[in-house]
Amino acid sequence: MKRLHHLQVVGAKEQAARPGSTQRIVESITAAIVERRLMPGTKLTEQKIADIFDVSRTIVRQALNQLSREHLVVLEPARGASVAMPSIEEARQVFEVRAMVESAMVRQLCAQITDAHIVQLRAHLRDEKDAIHRTDVPGRTRLLADFHVLLARLLGNEVLARLLADLLSRSSLISLMYQSAHSAVHSQDEHLHIVDALEKRDARTAIRLMEHHIANVERNLRLNPNSTDLADALRPL
Repeated sequence: MKRLHHLQVVGAKEQAARPGSTQRIVESITAAIVERRLMPGTKLTEQKIADIFDVSRTIVRQALNQLSREHLVVLEPARGASVAMPSIEEARQVFEVRAMVESAMVRQLCAQITDAHIVQLRAHLRDEKDAIHRTDVPGRTRLLADFHVLLARLLGNEVLARLLADLLSRSSLISLMYQSAHSAVHSQDEHLHIVDALEKRDARTAIRLMEHHIANVERNLRLNPNSTDLADALRPL
C-alpha cells in the first residue's frame, strides 16, 4: 500500500509539472531551430533530451509529439524522432503562404498603425542592427524573424501572430536546409524600408516591399543539408 501511495504521489507530481516541462522542451527545440543551432535531420534521442532537461521520457515524448504536429519534427516507427527536412515543394508552399498572409497584414497595418507603433518598430530595428554588428548569429536570426511576428502583434491579432510564428519557425528550418550566403544585413535593410513605408501609411509600397523581401529570402535558398550535435544545440544560453 505504501509503495502504491508513493507511486500515486510521484505520478501526481509529474502530472502537475508536465505542462511546463513539456512547453520548456518545445520552446528550447524551436528556439534552437530558429536560431540555427539545430539542423535538419538531427536525431532527437528521447533519453538524451530527458537527461538534458532532467525530466522523464514521457514528458519528452509529449514535446516531440507537439513539435511533430507543428511540422518541425518527424516521428518514424523504430527510428524515433528527428528534426524535419522539408522538401523543396514544401519550402515553396511555406513562402507562398507567407507572401499571401504578410501582404494582407501590412495592408491592414497601414490603416491602423500609430506613431507609438513606429517607435516600437524602430527600436526593434536598432536591436536587429546591433545584433548584426556584434556578429550575434542566434540573436540576429531570432530578431529578424520576430520582426514579422511583431507586425502581427501591432494589429492586436494574436491568432495571426501565432500563425506567423509557426511559419517563421518552418522558414528557419527551410533556410537551414536550403540556405545560401543570404545576407542578414540585406534583410535588415529591407525591414527598414518596410517600416519607412508603414510610417508613411503607404500601403502599396509596403505590400510591394514585403513581397519583394519574402521573395528575396526564397531566392537565396539552395540545397545544403547540415548536421549538429543535439547536446550542443540545446545547451542553456
